Amino acid sequence: MAWPVTIAPTWFDPSTAPPQITPFGMLYALHDALVRPLPGQKMGNSLAESWTESPDGLTYAFKLRRDLKFHNGDPVTAEDVKFSFERYKGAGARELTARVRQVEIVDALTVRFHLKEPWPDFMTFYGTTATAAGIVVPKKYLIQVGDDGFRKQPIGAGPYKFVSHTPGVEVVLEANAGYWRRVPNVKRLIMKSVPEGTTRVAMLKKGEADMAFLLDGPDAENVTHDLRLALVATRHASAMWIEFADQWDPKSPWHDKRVRLAVNYAVDRKAISEAACLGYCPTAGVIVPPVMDYALQVEPPRYDPQKAKQLLAEAGYPKGFDAGDLTPIPGFSTAGEAVVNYLNAVGIRVKVRPMERAAFYAAWQEKKLRGLFLTAAGNSGNAATRVEAFIYSKGSYAYGGYPDIDELFQQQSRERDPAKREASLHRIQQLTIDRAMFAPIWNTRVLIGIGPRVADHTINLVPLSIFPSYEDMRLKGQ
Repeated sequence: MAWPVTIAPTWFDPSTAPPQITPFGMLYALHDALVRPLPGQKMGNSLAESWTESPDGLTYAFKLRRDLKFHNGDPVTAEDVKFSFERYKGAGARELTARVRQVEIVDALTVRFHLKEPWPDFMTFYGTTATAAGIVVPKKYLIQVGDDGFRKQPIGAGPYKFVSHTPGVEVVLEANAGYWRRVPNVKRLIMKSVPEGTTRVAMLKKGEADMAFLLDGPDAENVTHDLRLALVATRHASAMWIEFADQWDPKSPWHDKRVRLAVNYAVDRKAISEAACLGYCPTAGVIVPPVMDYALQVEPPRYDPQKAKQLLAEAGYPKGFDAGDLTPIPGFSTAGEAVVNYLNAVGIRVKVRPMERAAFYAAWQEKKLRGLFLTAAGNSGNAATRVEAFIYSKGSYAYGGYPDIDELFQQQSRERDPAKREASLHRIQQLTIDRAMFAPIWNTRVLIGIGPRVADHTINLVPLSIFPSYEDMRLKGQ
């Protein structure tokens, strides 16, 4: 597998997972969770054979399968579940910590989560890729080797065992013969870090890679010209948007809603999708993907460069202004360059500032990306999990917020009536549009090249996921 990113050791450890889908490509190969997305199920029982919610919505009880083992032979127990949850510090951790009163070990195979008040989204946060809080790691081993030791030699309960990691080059995994669901068909997975798309395609053509992830427009088109290869578009829950990091600063031009609206009118979303995504990526009008529960279905702003120039003139920039850098999320250079060209055309003078992916995510989380940046999120969940991460003012990736939106977010999080929740979440999404908080671009469909040795790639077998169902993949002859 040729990956578009440098695989970081942090991706071996679920405790710090960001609100992005990319690390789950490694996490779900090595690890397993009580409940997680499985073939045909947005939230299927995995390490847990069953779970129940109490009638008052305050208690969730999980029953583990019998005879589960970590890769080192240690049993998977309720103690590991409690330890993994309490150690978790990644996306959504603040919300989970604020709402879970206690994790109780009932017996070796039973664990109960007691909430402070009913929270209808507990399972969405805990049992999907909205967070990695439900992934279970071995307490005994982790205490013995420490966090750094764990990242060097991770032990999980997933379909594949860790063999080796050559930083910046590759990760080698081998099938876990004791995996509860089934022994993977493919016995050895080699995940290579190959940042250049042209190189990933060349590897696919030469048979040096069987799958090439995240192909940009021209590279994806190259794949379609080779009859031995196939191009697959994912159907995961992803959105790409322009973030206005400085809109909360009264001294910044981005503080003026008219300037942010100008950006929304300046970009031709359909043309960007055609160039960078071969037209597979539907244009977007809000940053919550329409496939998510409680998403507001809305049309994107029209492409109107004259309107963009008019808004800039009204805001006091009749000749435009120098807006500095625009940092695109790595792997989407064609989309990044297209956005820059459209903005320059209306007088918003920006230049592309490339960054390495791990550095980009770190800077985003630490709120160090300034000016404009083009970003994306593809983890599953629902509208509330997206609001929590990017729109709610206390969200781990939010640069600011509004008191009325925060109040609506808190209100819907306690609401057990789905219709009332939907009304609040729709209102939040509409407010982000009314205030031009973002410039949504498209709903991402990652383009993946498939080589001739692959009999069943299993992409899109797991709902809302970008990655294959690892244990179900098959090569020809298997």
